[in-house]
Amino acid sequence: MSLDDRTLPRPERSVAASGIAYTVAAYLLWGVLPLYFLLLWPTGPWEVVAWRVLLSFVFCLLLLTVVRGWRGFVAIIRQPRLLGWTALAGVLIYVNWQVFVLATLDGHIVETSLGYFINPIMTVLLGVFVLGERIRPLQWAAIGIAALAVVVIIVAYGSVPWIALSLTASFGVYGLVKKKIGPAVDAVSGLTLESFWLIPLAVVQLVLVAQTTGITFGTEGVWHAVLLSFAGVATAVPLLCFAAGTRRISLAAVGILQFITPVMQFIIGAGVRGEPMPPERWIGFGIVWVAIAVFIIDLVVAGRRGRRPRLAELV
Repeated sequence: MSLDDRTLPRPERSVAASGIAYTVAAYLLWGVLPLYFLLLWPTGPWEVVAWRVLLSFVFCLLLLTVVRGWRGFVAIIRQPRLLGWTALAGVLIYVNWQVFVLATLDGHIVETSLGYFINPIMTVLLGVFVLGERIRPLQWAAIGIAALAVVVIIVAYGSVPWIALSLTASFGVYGLVKKKIGPAVDAVSGLTLESFWLIPLAVVQLVLVAQTTGITFGTEGVWHAVLLSFAGVATAVPLLCFAAGTRRISLAAVGILQFITPVMQFIIGAGVRGEPMPPERWIGFGIVWVAIAVFIIDLVVAGRRGRRPRLAELV
């Protein structure tokens, strides 16, 4: 099911259109997350992520009640194997959240966008080396070009893009874990359990913040408290939109739309926040964008041939 297929019956076109709408909504929300976290100043990154974990858990409990998902949730917690996978997913998404918020509040939004630009290619590599999947020549070419971009950034810019690589690795392996779980764990139950495993860590972070810089929740005015209280909603809503979208459109379409988020983050970092973009960084990003172009061309060609390219789900 391609993005521009007008030959489908009306019901299928309607499903495809709603799938695209859900998926685009998820990527747009992820794209503006840096601005949301910046609005939370003076709340620091450790407190932000702690509230994000705790409030996501509360929000998911409410959702389970509203959608009457408790029966499915109980069925999941009775399976130790699934619980283990959700615990691992929780650790990985915590690393991703913490690195992202630290980088955003420290003025490295551009580098976070680099991580999400590279992520789809990282996903393909995991599929090859972990799942034994076969990939096409153009995908190998995209991987090689992306690797060259990282080398150029390291050599020309003089530093390893640790933020980008950490985000790529954590989210790539997170996607792999979610694929291992498959349809056995729905989006709401999965996020509920992932947040649950992180509650002790979130509590410890809040205790340490309280003993050092001080908790800001409720001390910076009503507007700030309202914004911070939406940390759980800001986390859960795009994940649920993404889950709804990926059930309605092809993974090829999901993969192409995925680049909305890093493009928005790049614009926010370089254009809105004015983060430095010396020539060597432009060169590195330029090479990454060439890799992305090759990657998208491969997806489009494969889609027209009726294939289903394998991409990890972003949830």
